[in-house]
Amino acid sequence: MVAPTVAPAPVLVHVPHAGTTIPAHVRTGIVLDDEALATEVRLLTDHRTDLLAAGTGEVGATRVLNRLSRLVVDPERFPDEREELAAHGMGAVYTRGHALQPLRDPTPAVVEELLTRYYHPYAARMTTEVDRLLTSHGRVTIVDLHSYPRVRLPYELHHGPRPPLCVGTDPDHTPAWLRATVAEVAAAHHLDVAFDTPFAGTYVPLAHHLTDRRVTSVMLELRRDLYLDEATARPHDGEARLTRFVTEVVAAIASAHRRHDPARG
Repeated sequence: MVAPTVAPAPVLVHVPHAGTTIPAHVRTGIVLDDEALATEVRLLTDHRTDLLAAGTGEVGATRVLNRLSRLVVDPERFPDEREELAAHGMGAVYTRGHALQPLRDPTPAVVEELLTRYYHPYAARMTTEVDRLLTSHGRVTIVDLHSYPRVRLPYELHHGPRPPLCVGTDPDHTPAWLRATVAEVAAAHHLDVAFDTPFAGTYVPLAHHLTDRRVTSVMLELRRDLYLDEATARPHDGEARLTRFVTEVVAAIASAHRRHDPARG
């Protein structure tokens, strides 16, 4: 958790897929050689999204950054049959890679160990941070920050346009005011937006999902070619623009909360 640098706002920026660290004991269970694993990490990491979120602390947001690779566990995925990608080997513990090639073949005991050691503590940390902000402010908005490649990867289940900004929503946790706030800031930055395509949904801790409407959430999926070279993951001049955009989205959400409780109109 990274605390805000000004008075805290009821906004939590979640960056789950920027990490690249794979602990040695997890690496031994991955069947890819080092070159193939490096390719997998390059393709599946939301590179530099932690840096795109760096300015949000200056407008009051708390940040939760996952430093581990999603190849260890994916904290965004449901840990059970609710996860549609689980049938394709890409649930909370991946057994397949970006092209649905074998990644590892863990025993049920190994899967449980990974969930116990990494997934559940991460979920508990998010729940704690959300609860802390609820105690302080009575409400909280999660901004779930991701990036995605310009060209569809084989594991992706859904086709569709690949706009500069894909905004993911949840029917129970993304109210109209939050959708409108993101769309307004995107328009000011001349970013074309598609809602819930090619990716849908947004992160809400399971402890609050469908039960606590004080928790609102929206997912920002920024197309990677807008801010980096996808072949090398090196940034270009577009990174500064998108960093400003992310900061301004969070600032606009924080401002809406300061003016009034947006959930009550």
